[in-house]
Amino acid sequence: MSKERLLAFSDGVLAIIITIMVLELRPPEEPTFTALRPLAPSFFSYVLSFIFLGIYWNNHHHLFQVVEQVDGRTLWANLHLLFWLSLIPFVTDWIGASEFAAPAMALYGLALLLAATGYYILTRTLLALHNADSMLAMALGRDVKGKISVGIYLVAIPLAFIASWLAGVLYVAVAVLWLLPDRRIEEKLAKPDGH
Repeated sequence: MSKERLLAFSDGVLAIIITIMVLELRPPEEPTFTALRPLAPSFFSYVLSFIFLGIYWNNHHHLFQVVEQVDGRTLWANLHLLFWLSLIPFVTDWIGASEFAAPAMALYGLALLLAATGYYILTRTLLALHNADSMLAMALGRDVKGKISVGIYLVAIPLAFIASWLAGVLYVAVAVLWLLPDRRIEEKLAKPDGH
């Protein structure tokens, strides 16, 4: 399979995941702005999850710009990532419906942690296919933001049972950390020789 086909499949899956999330948003029965107030937790959880999915889509796209080849292991690693991302609509709906209850916030963090782990496995699988001096290897480097994100999730998940709002703040912090595309890859693509 070519990397273009893998990207097209991944784009389709992410589009479906976002569609499922937006279909979970229900308008109020009454035509007043006051009726929107109880929907605030669901809307906020949707916005946060949409941002996370956008971050994954964006970074996945950038990652595959420097990928030269894929193999069967890459396909499975990519499916592994997509599996964890496919759980985002479920946990998003639960944190909104439960108004950020501790178990829902912890499970949300776990889904984010497992998606981050899936992305890490995908990058390691791709690195195994490329030379140590490839543009991919140089662009990925030490992946400091990825390690920071995992650390934050590991703190936020148990913290959700003490102060679920604080776990939410940490999830937002991870999203803010990743809002811009991965500059390591953009910088390598901008240089003609990739070095």
